[in-house]
Amino acid sequence: MDIKWAALGQVFVVSLAVSVVVVLVFSLGVLALSARQHAQEQRTGAGTGGLAAAVLCFAACAAVVLYGIYLIVPQFH
Repeated sequence: MDIKWAALGQVFVVSLAVSVVVVLVFSLGVLALSARQHAQEQRTGAGTGGLAAAVLCFAACAAVVLYGIYLIVPQFH
């Protein structure tokens, strides 16, 4: 059995980078929802942009997760 260490390292680096990006985007979505709630409590009317940003962030996270599942499950190819 021969292990291709360069390929294993590539997979590790890409997986780590994608994981960090997904966590960052998800946390930005939570922050946007929090900003929307704060704007609604203050009655400033600025909550629409926060909701749009949160939806965009959560949709991006869902797209990355679904793409990962697509890559893992061979029946989808």
